[in-house]
Amino acid sequence: MRAKETLTTSEHILGRLGREKVAARYLFKVAASRELEALTVAQLPPNALMERAGLAVARLAIAIAPHASLIWIPCGPGNNGGDGFEAAHHLKKWGKNPVVTFIGDSENLPLDAAQAHSRAVQANVTITDRIPDQYDLCIDALFGIGTIRSMGALYTALIGQINSKIAPVLSIDTPSGLGAETGLAGATCVKADMTLCLLSLKPGLFTADGRHFSGEVWFNALDVPEAIGACAELNPSYSPRARAPNTHKGAFGDVGIVGGAHGMSGAALLAARAALHGGAGRIYLASLDPHQPAIDSSQPEIMHRPLAEMDYASMTVIAGCGGGTAIHEHLESIITRAAKLVLDADALNVIAKTPALQKLLRQRRPYTTVLTPHPLEAARLMGLQSAEVQAHRMDVAQAIANRFGCTVVLKGSGTVITAPDRLPRINTSGSARLATAGTGDVLAGLIGAYLAADGDLFESTCEAVYWHGHTSDSWSAQTTMTAQDLILAL
Repeated sequence: MRAKETLTTSEHILGRLGREKVAARYLFKVAASRELEALTVAQLPPNALMERAGLAVARLAIAIAPHASLIWIPCGPGNNGGDGFEAAHHLKKWGKNPVVTFIGDSENLPLDAAQAHSRAVQANVTITDRIPDQYDLCIDALFGIGTIRSMGALYTALIGQINSKIAPVLSIDTPSGLGAETGLAGATCVKADMTLCLLSLKPGLFTADGRHFSGEVWFNALDVPEAIGACAELNPSYSPRARAPNTHKGAFGDVGIVGGAHGMSGAALLAARAALHGGAGRIYLASLDPHQPAIDSSQPEIMHRPLAEMDYASMTVIAGCGGGTAIHEHLESIITRAAKLVLDADALNVIAKTPALQKLLRQRRPYTTVLTPHPLEAARLMGLQSAEVQAHRMDVAQAIANRFGCTVVLKGSGTVITAPDRLPRINTSGSARLATAGTGDVLAGLIGAYLAADGDLFESTCEAVYWHGHTSDSWSAQTTMTAQDLILAL
């Protein structure tokens, strides 16, 4: 086997730790990928595109597991299985021992997959209906982006074996059982260590359950020009903001926080502290708890003000963090007067059930407002169940943005950021360390700080979301992280 023959030509898109740089890349729905595939197949010799796909898979397999000998490849009854047969053909040629488990009828395979099956047979690849007891690498070639067949006992057993962790798992295109567009995992889903996405990147790998089940994401365009009609793009990594030496605090804007009702004052304090550590010039906190002390002893830089003294028209206002029902009576004034506005938590819950406030929100000047719902808050805004939001994260985020004329940050794994006139972005930074009380308040404060410093509202929001996640990714893996820890690490 010649070394140059197995060097991977695939591009590393995303690692499992989320600490590496991520480039802005377009993402495509299944229909766009299938259209590109059909156009390409029509212009190439028979089976040429599948041969490229199988070669790309085989090369990456050797690159990630160079010492693997027995490589188990469970193949499905469609073109994803065809890619698996082609990979087996190349691996056999290179001296490896691929074993294909095929539960299906070779007579009913699609044309290209049938030819790939024939090539594997001619190469003396072992094709069986059994699962090997031991193997050094598994290549999941069951479903990909194809229609997920009924998970009968045989396929359930196959996926159970794939997930047994006997060896690393490389999925072709999409882990079997994962929605390529939605990122929603079925009851039975392959948990891959690596996924090689072919032709075009699919959004489901990066949001909802996708981050958990896809592992490291690789991409190979198979020497085909990029598709048109992207449905989203990856939120890129940002460089730290530089500040000119000859400047002052007034150049970085004022942030006002309204929230922190009785028993929930910590949420407003966290948002204020995050705005401070995020670089805002001046931070004003109007607590909804009349018994809240007029100073934050750990952050005396934060200025506490009575609500009547808040000049909303000169501020980026963050409303709702720990606001409870007390925020309701203040929202009309805030929505009407705030120069820029971040609505979070209880502010969103109040707006969801108050048509008059929804109307005021739609009347705000464009490009001045950000909504930061988690899935349940998004569901309330749109009259849905949270499960429906999670099953269609990009579509729901876009619907909220269009309905209210705002930039929307739909939080969760693979946070979606979008606006009425922008292509949605999926953020890849962040980890389960953020699944703790108060980190959403920190995000609201950080977004407020970035908006106060001026610049494009959408880009500033995307930048804040990135740094919020990236900071958690950089935290020590040996310890848990609180919201206060996150603030201090910003």
